[in-house]
Amino acid sequence: MGGETPGTSRRQLLGLVGAGAIGLAAGGVGGAVATAAARPDAHATGRPGAGAVPFRGTHQAGIVTPAQDRLHFAAFSMNPGATRSDLVALLKDWTAAAERLTRGEEVGDGMEPDNALLPPDDTGEATGLGPGNLTITFGFGRSLFVGRQGGDQQGGEQPSPDPDPFGLRSRLPREFEPLPSFAFDLLDDTQSGGDLCVQACADDPQIAVHAIRNLSRIAAGRAHLAWSQLGFGRTASTSRAQDTPRNLFGFKDGTANVMAEDTAGLAEHIWVGDEAPAWLRGGSYLVARKIQMTIETWDRSSLGEQERIFGRTKREGAPLTGHGEFDAPDFAAALPGSGEPVIDVAAHVRLAHPAQNRGRRMLRRGYNYVDGSNGLGQLGAGLFFISFQRSPDTFVRVQRSLQPDLLNEYIRHIGSGLWAVPGGIGPGEYVGQALFE
Repeated sequence: MGGETPGTSRRQLLGLVGAGAIGLAAGGVGGAVATAAARPDAHATGRPGAGAVPFRGTHQAGIVTPAQDRLHFAAFSMNPGATRSDLVALLKDWTAAAERLTRGEEVGDGMEPDNALLPPDDTGEATGLGPGNLTITFGFGRSLFVGRQGGDQQGGEQPSPDPDPFGLRSRLPREFEPLPSFAFDLLDDTQSGGDLCVQACADDPQIAVHAIRNLSRIAAGRAHLAWSQLGFGRTASTSRAQDTPRNLFGFKDGTANVMAEDTAGLAEHIWVGDEAPAWLRGGSYLVARKIQMTIETWDRSSLGEQERIFGRTKREGAPLTGHGEFDAPDFAAALPGSGEPVIDVAAHVRLAHPAQNRGRRMLRRGYNYVDGSNGLGQLGAGLFFISFQRSPDTFVRVQRSLQPDLLNEYIRHIGSGLWAVPGGIGPGEYVGQALFE
């Protein structure tokens, strides 16, 4: 299937554009030779290098894959009037293109059409760069099943008149409820939600952006780009072979992440099981949150205050009750004399810890971002938080626990989304095929 040309040909694309269809693009360098073994779960192990990550497998790549350094995340909305057949055709075309992209190949007929009067199938900016460990992960929004209801639409889009636009309502998982409103949310509808999401991660930004750019072009006439986000500098490790990275506040992030090597933890906390419809088993739920950081205010805070807020030391990342990064925090430890807890009752590490959340765990896969600066010379910077969990309720539980978090003084949640990520794609299948059969 990887050698198939996406179903919208160049002539069809020209016809769509002539008829006023939407064609959107983005802009956007990396790897070399394929090295990963072509076994179903090959993307679950190994360090990122200059190779190719298998697109097909038991689970979608880009979840437990060792986190790459660059991200381009995109949310798409289906066009008004798009049908179930349009959606299926789009997913087939995206699958064929994604398989080629993750091998470092050009999409369709490549960047040089036989007729120079026609636009190329591939935009060409990643040609010669190799696979770059590119992974492309697809997710389905709740609006695919129930339409865009009041408050669900983004960017000024109108609610869907049809509560079951693609004939999928009966296959909606019971757990797939919208995220509730959380304290301190300042969400921007133009950076939230979406019928479909695509997470492209790579060792190089141009490879990741090239992937989203070409998938956007392929979607023309059926779906359009609603919003997207570039990320750099991963903020979590997904393999024990990786060092723990730092966020833009300078602290190590994601120390207690569920790792690729923890198969029991993945089965319990990340992969959806028999509680869900068959099409989602072996998949997960993806939560994305755009979290703006008030960098300038943070930079004027004392080291002692910063460490009190996180409950960890800044250099080593150790809990304030320990010496090493991976030491278990002792939440019962008290300061001599005062009896006050060593780790503040509102410290981030305490409130986010599984011990405070009935053992709930998630796999974090976030990235730093900088969107420029404003007229006051303040950076538009922060964390593009991504997590995978077996049920959305895990994220809801943890986020509600963070309501008194001392860190809330320095952050603002400005974007949000939730998508169901289908299980892996087998030989000859397209992404989410079981949902439509």
